[in-house]
Amino acid sequence: MSQAMMNMWISFFALALMFISAGAAIFSRTKLKGIIQKIVLAFSFVCLMVAGIIVFLIVIGGPTATL
Repeated sequence: MSQAMMNMWISFFALALMFISAGAAIFSRTKLKGIIQKIVLAFSFVCLMVAGIIVFLIVIGGPTATL
């Protein structure tokens, strides 16, 4: 698998983490209360931070070869 394809799949994983983060945040704010809400919000925040770091590294990595 080429580096460009690997970067594509890694960025898709980051995108999925962003969707999971948004879904968890919405779910915890609307359906949960107490300590469980805080735990799910912390999980959402961690997912968002990991996705942001992945996207940052992919973008800073620059373009890859087209071969």
